Amino acid sequence: MNERLAALNSWLSDEVGLLGYTIEAVSGDASFRRYFRVTGAATEKWVAMDAPPDREDCRPFVEMARQLGRLGLHAPGIHAQEIEQGFLLLEDLGAVHYLDVLNNDTADRLYGDALAALAVVQACVPTDGLPHYDAALLLREMELFREWLLGRHLGVHLGDAESRMLEELFGLLIENALEQPRVCVLRDFHSRNLMVTSSPSPGILDFQDAVYGPATYDLVSLLKDCYIDWDPVRIREWAVGYFQLAVQSGVLRDEHEVKFLRWFDLMGVQRHLKAAGIFARLHVRDGKPGYLKDIPRTLGYILKLERGYPELEGLCRLIKSLILD
Repeated sequence: MNERLAALNSWLSDEVGLLGYTIEAVSGDASFRRYFRVTGAATEKWVAMDAPPDREDCRPFVEMARQLGRLGLHAPGIHAQEIEQGFLLLEDLGAVHYLDVLNNDTADRLYGDALAALAVVQACVPTDGLPHYDAALLLREMELFREWLLGRHLGVHLGDAESRMLEELFGLLIENALEQPRVCVLRDFHSRNLMVTSSPSPGILDFQDAVYGPATYDLVSLLKDCYIDWDPVRIREWAVGYFQLAVQSGVLRDEHEVKFLRWFDLMGVQRHLKAAGIFARLHVRDGKPGYLKDIPRTLGYILKLERGYPELEGLCRLIKSLILD
């Protein structure tokens, strides 16, 4: 990592031409990327992304940032880039994440801005060339729950009956995802990747894994957030409000109303199984235990659906007996 930092500094000074700047680590994320705040001699600020090219590909980030910017959304502008080395110098969107300021008083306004931005993404971002969020990818994501949370973290190996239950449920969740209208899905549209910025707000981060997929995926990422939770009645009100906005934007149609909340709820089950598996993998494989505390909240969203969705009974029983005891 010190070699990477030396190479980044060399690029900033020799190729970008920055003189007299300072650089400090901001954070890493759940991938192999690292971020540094760069302050110029005249106190101007940028954020440098270090994405090791053997682990990460900067090109999808660059292309999606440009697409979002063309639509008037606030993705970070790209000041300089060196794709082969995995370096980007980006607009600094500040240090205030949605998660820092969300509360009962601010939520309606902040989510209103985020939902308006999401409607633009879904209605306007071109989807040509985006990877498809197909059955194989949806299944691989859910298998993270079985492999990393149950198997590698908890040391639990399911019997035949529980394995069949999971496989049947995975099939149901895949069917639910694939029957929805498809749009550009940013995949990590939540409170840790949305920034409170000057207009337009929010600033949007972490969209390099965008795919062509289900219309409710980013909505459930935002409203059933793994890092903050809300009263289910309030979540449903926001979701229904977004349905109306999506109809006005041409993303959904009036006749989708009868299925919309089921799409939304079951899409959340798929995402939360995936996220819980990723949190366990970050601990077991990558030595990042901090995400373990988010697993009960993440799987708690599934438990809240048990009464209304009999098809989730087996999964909820498994979660309660093995994970949330």
